[in-house]
Amino acid sequence: MNPSPRKTFNAGFTDAKYQEFLSKLNEGLHSPVQFRVAETPVFLTTDFRDRLSAAGNDIVDTILRPGFKELTERAIPDKWRVANETGHPHFIAIDFGVCKDEYGNIVPKLIEMQGFPSLYGFQILLGDVYADVFDIAGDETVYFNGLNKASYIDLLRKTIIGDCKPAEVVLMDVNAPEQKTAVDFYITEKYLGIPVVSLTELVQQQNKLFYKTDSGLQLIKRIYNRLIFDEIDNDPEIFEKVVDIRKPVDVEWITHPNWFYRISKFTMPFLSGDYIPKTQFLHQVDYLPADLENYVLKPLFSFAGQGVIIDVTLDDTRSIKDPENWILQQKVNYEPVVQSPDGGVKAEIRLLYLWPDGDEKPTLAINLARLSRGKMIGVRYNKDFDWVGGTIAFMPR
Repeated sequence: MNPSPRKTFNAGFTDAKYQEFLSKLNEGLHSPVQFRVAETPVFLTTDFRDRLSAAGNDIVDTILRPGFKELTERAIPDKWRVANETGHPHFIAIDFGVCKDEYGNIVPKLIEMQGFPSLYGFQILLGDVYADVFDIAGDETVYFNGLNKASYIDLLRKTIIGDCKPAEVVLMDVNAPEQKTAVDFYITEKYLGIPVVSLTELVQQQNKLFYKTDSGLQLIKRIYNRLIFDEIDNDPEIFEKVVDIRKPVDVEWITHPNWFYRISKFTMPFLSGDYIPKTQFLHQVDYLPADLENYVLKPLFSFAGQGVIIDVTLDDTRSIKDPENWILQQKVNYEPVVQSPDGGVKAEIRLLYLWPDGDEKPTLAINLARLSRGKMIGVRYNKDFDWVGGTIAFMPR
């Protein structure tokens, strides 16, 4: 971590300034932010930024290899397979823990990855408000590859809207206004001019989809998909009430729902390298490691940390009835590298890529960071702490 901006930030920090930051962050929003935002951003050195970029690019290279789709066919549950899959994902998010290696070096270690959008809109605002309220130096940026706010928004627009008109593109989720990430939806609507709709608002006529406007039905050409099927899995009759989006319809998916599964925990056993923890499908483990306490068990088909077994025992491995749907992953030990007023805090950095149609490969564009003092990264493990929650990383331009 970069000690110079950290020292400056901490010296000027007050709770009053943090409250001012939260007030300004929520100013003019459709509704207040529904998750905890940390008191501080993360400050990366140029060296660590470059390590992150190199680690992320190695993973992206695996996704770009011929045969990746064939390799990940089993990742997609049959009941959630959607027709008309695109040739590539439009979004890739890769999570790295900030760790210490055996030589004492601070290094990124892969935690998870997803072929699904993250807070691509909210992070713009978050970076702006941190910089404004806390007077972060102008030579620090939240963007990669020489992007700035304007060029980043242009790339986001190219990815999501493409050649369509904004009115022909919808950001869609189940019960969109009620989602904890709704703040990102409406910020994206503000930047790009695309409407936010819920699954129940889709109207199908033959093989075309529409949504209602004051002047009638508007044809949908592209769906910026924010729906995760886990959220409707508890309703087996859901597609008797709403449009069955799994079936062939004349619409472009940005990004296609199948990529949520292809680029996920399922991909991790196929990766290797200095920044990749040892990961195996549980059913392919010939001999369980003697130090099981240094591993975690993760279900393939869950999200937000649900179902993860942290302190693994032999009984845990034996009790799992579908080992082909679990991975055994070497534990990643976060190093508390972010200095708060009362000690170190653990950090995770999410690299966010954009891949518009027509581009040869994805572009690393912006980032998301999370701070934790708990056993895991995530709200439920950090309820009683400060200097934790969602944030963003600044780095030298």
